[in-house]
Amino acid sequence: MGGSSEWLPSVIDVPASATNSLRVAVLADSDTRWKWGALTAQRLTPRAAGVRLDGYLLRGRATPTARQLREVGVRADSLREVTGVEFLRAMTEDPDGRYDVLVLALVGGGVQAMLHGLRAAWGPGPRPVVVTGYVGVVYEKLADGLLLRHGADLVLANSRHDADRFRAVYEGVGADASAVTEVALPFLGGAPYTGAHEPFTVVFAAQPSVPDNRRDRAYLLGRLVEHARRHPEREVLLKLRSKPGEHTTHIEELPYQKLVQAQDPPANFRLVYGHMGEVLDRTDLLVTVSSTAALEALHRRVPTAVLTDLGVRESLGNHHFTGSGCLASWDQLDAGHRPVPDEEWLARQGVAADGSYGTAFDTARERIAELLDRPGGLPPLDPYYTSETAPGYLPGILARHHLGPDGAPLPGAPAADRAPGPVRQIVRRAARGAYRHGVQRVAPVIRRMGEL
Repeated sequence: MGGSSEWLPSVIDVPASATNSLRVAVLADSDTRWKWGALTAQRLTPRAAGVRLDGYLLRGRATPTARQLREVGVRADSLREVTGVEFLRAMTEDPDGRYDVLVLALVGGGVQAMLHGLRAAWGPGPRPVVVTGYVGVVYEKLADGLLLRHGADLVLANSRHDADRFRAVYEGVGADASAVTEVALPFLGGAPYTGAHEPFTVVFAAQPSVPDNRRDRAYLLGRLVEHARRHPEREVLLKLRSKPGEHTTHIEELPYQKLVQAQDPPANFRLVYGHMGEVLDRTDLLVTVSSTAALEALHRRVPTAVLTDLGVRESLGNHHFTGSGCLASWDQLDAGHRPVPDEEWLARQGVAADGSYGTAFDTARERIAELLDRPGGLPPLDPYYTSETAPGYLPGILARHHLGPDGAPLPGAPAADRAPGPVRQIVRRAARGAYRHGVQRVAPVIRRMGEL
């Protein structure tokens, strides 16, 4: 994967003048965040407006493969891989004129680095509306992640519950909370569940890093296989995020594809990949530990179970579902239990099963329109973290993206002075492949040897 030149689909360039469209850029660092960023960009733009979408994929261990990009189902007008410094240069040397909207679909540290880098690059001049947010459920590092995202014009909250928490954090440290904007997860949708399929289909939505140890992952897999044996009339599917060798937002050191080799699953059990929405089209019971897929299923009224077998713990993320009515164990599911969600909990979590999803992004669209029409343009970006507020924290975050304390590229930063040539691109692909192999194959072995 890492050494192939075919990791990206063909780039399609459509002159902006030909469409007279709103121009939107999305910078993402993984398959999941590309999905969130690209779909959010679509939701945020006026329905009647033509939109040109340019995608930028931040180079790293989780840069998505062509298969992962196809699975998202969003087609960009152009798509290319960049370093952070290359992206900053692209934002200042855009040949077709500046973008209208920029979506930063990155981990918190990446967002903060780009905010400072963009502030330095744009200065007081014209700039697009900058938007950021979260891919799914926010169940850990709330304050850390939020303050790293502060400075964007819109910080999107996927529910009323999250919007309240976000504002409380910002106000609690004396930061401006006006950027917090309630929306919903951009990938909800699909036909509502109308009744059991033939055969009745149970889907376990696996997560790359939850749980994070072999014993617990083997336990969950064993219970899923046992459920298939107990119910031969059912189809039991293990929905996987990535194929061996691919990376997602989180590192998967113990993929289920390897663990299942120690099992002897029955004929009604199988592994599946692909778009979650298409899998939900045939699902009668969605089972997970804490995957965002639970919210997708609940939005469509698909019966959903959040497992309690390993406890209800912050480290698992299933504590987020307390009060949902969805918590259940494999013993209960084996006996035929089908959880019934709490309607008030659903409403607070932005799961708009009542049909209000169509208006979930209206406020955000209105705010973007107001900012684009702001007399005199937008002021410079103003993150909460500065050399005064976080002198022991911010420089390290910026340095990881080859930026100095002032947000400007450091001397010797990759491609800080010029675009990469063909030879440099080939070397980078080979280096990326070696790095990913080390992260996923070699490092886990070394860690396990250290535990012996």
